[in-house]
Amino acid sequence: MRVFRKLIVSVFALGVIAAAAAGLWVWQGLETLKRPVALEEPVLFSVEHGTSFNGLAHEFARQGLVSDSLWLRLYGRLKPELTRIKAGDYELTPEMTPLEIVDSMVEGKVKLWAVQFIEGWTFSDLRNALAKSDNLTKVTTDWTDQKIMEAVGAEGQHPEGWFFPDTYMFSSSETDLDILKRAYNRMTGLLEQEWVGRAKNLPYDTPYEALIMASIVERETGAPYEREQVAGVFVRRLQKGMRLQTDPTVIYGMGDKYDGRIRRRDLRTHTPYNTYRIDGLPPTPIALPGRDSIHAALHPDDGDALYFVARGDGSHKFSKTLAEHQKAVRAFQLNRKEGYRSYPVPDAKTNNGGDN
Repeated sequence: MRVFRKLIVSVFALGVIAAAAAGLWVWQGLETLKRPVALEEPVLFSVEHGTSFNGLAHEFARQGLVSDSLWLRLYGRLKPELTRIKAGDYELTPEMTPLEIVDSMVEGKVKLWAVQFIEGWTFSDLRNALAKSDNLTKVTTDWTDQKIMEAVGAEGQHPEGWFFPDTYMFSSSETDLDILKRAYNRMTGLLEQEWVGRAKNLPYDTPYEALIMASIVERETGAPYEREQVAGVFVRRLQKGMRLQTDPTVIYGMGDKYDGRIRRRDLRTHTPYNTYRIDGLPPTPIALPGRDSIHAALHPDDGDALYFVARGDGSHKFSKTLAEHQKAVRAFQLNRKEGYRSYPVPDAKTNNGGDN
């Protein structure tokens, strides 16, 4: 009996030791998941739709992110609620641990890229930016402008001016159409909001006319503090039945013929956008207006200026009468100094501001 008891005790002791050893072995294995992965630089890791956690563990081992898939698979068994990974592209950095990587995949913290639409760009500029964006799935490359407008919910609309200029973040699962829809919805939402709070007695019958004006304001000045003044000049001209006579609309109407200069014959040539020849607003916007230009178009300065001319330092000289304006033109245009510019140097957008 004593021998039997000793045997039982010995077996139990060995079991305890084995269990302790096994526990230590498992603990040490799981601890390896808390150590930074063996990377020298950031890499992109793709998780396909339908990937199981065990499949992910094997892929980690294949790429050398863990020494053995066993420990990650065991982690998944112990904490199944923390292993519901989401598909996408993930950026892995050298300081990350396997568990941190898994956490990011469970939270869906996919790698994001950016595409920027600049205030004052045309719709053509916007499409070029999308076409050149790496990691962005392209579905609209061969589409007509009309097909794009139909896809964003604006069938029959001219595309110019309808897409809000901003920086848009996207994942590899998104398309250029997704971004276009976001930009269109941003613009329509902002325009609706600004239209509701617009100033009284404006010469616009529709929000679209305000959008057209905003695009002209955007192209006429790169100085934010002048936008309301520029808008005020154009609003007063419309109210008095004067032509807008703004160079950016002429340039837009010239299209590919514009080579950086406007000649007298260009001002005399009739196009739907030549505001030296047409009355009122052009038929569509001429660029992407930003938030400030939209606000200025709907809240113009209430001064009395009817003209303005670029000073050459990025700002403009505003005048009430034609005589004052002609004097300003002689001072700032006919005797241009070295370094003359019609818009501030720090401004990111191209601006061919006119001299009115």
